[in-house]
Amino acid sequence: MANETTTTSVASLLPSIVAEAMFVAQEQSIMRNLVKNYSVPFGSGLTVNVPIYAAAPVASTPVEGIDLANSEVQTTNKALVVATRGIMTTITDLARNGASSNIITDIGGLFGRSIANAIDTNLIALFAAMNGGTSVGDGTANINADDFFRAAAILRTSNASGSLSAVISPAMAYDLKKDLLDNHGTTDLTNEALRAGYVGHIAGIAVYESSLATTGAVFGKEALGLAVMQDITIETQRDASLRANELVATAIYGVGELQDTHGVSFDMTVTNLSA
Repeated sequence: MANETTTTSVASLLPSIVAEAMFVAQEQSIMRNLVKNYSVPFGSGLTVNVPIYAAAPVASTPVEGIDLANSEVQTTNKALVVATRGIMTTITDLARNGASSNIITDIGGLFGRSIANAIDTNLIALFAAMNGGTSVGDGTANINADDFFRAAAILRTSNASGSLSAVISPAMAYDLKKDLLDNHGTTDLTNEALRAGYVGHIAGIAVYESSLATTGAVFGKEALGLAVMQDITIETQRDASLRANELVATAIYGVGELQDTHGVSFDMTVTNLSA
């Protein structure tokens, strides 16, 4: 077999590896906590139908002694289809016994990052379709702070309630930080961006930077959904002739767009960061 990681039985280490993987997956995923999460019980099928409610009916002022008129509450369904994502590595006895690093942390971290990246990549891929595919910007200018005010106005006009988040690429984050420094002088936001590299809040939007994003978007929590049937599970299988153990990590989940008008992507040119 090719591509062995190259260490004896790791069955006794499995709970620790799983715990490390779960911790890393939760910590590394940016998108997971920014979207609507659903738990899918086993035996309930592979498709989750999420009810989406139409705009709230207009409340009326009743006349004393007369019944209120009925208001129809309409819903549509958005389907989230779950599937398995996984990663496998083979650890030889020799490598495990001779490893100078903490193999539990190494493997747990590897698997956790892999699943976290898969979830974020799948959710970020939905950015372009939000708001009917209409974006803020026309691909001819770098992003600036005003674009976030415009995005917030678009979403609030579409009744996106609650907190708003943005996830943007490192190149886009660079352009944004440069705009804050060059055009907005010394402010608390500019100082925080310079000190910590974290953009902070703009127009009430919490801005995050992800290397998995090629562009970016602003969205409310109801814009996208993540349905999880099985979080990270790790299994081990002994290959005696190879003197090694196979470790397989899997997760079963699905993603999808829920409220189309509760998110909008950016269409911006970005600075070339190549050295």
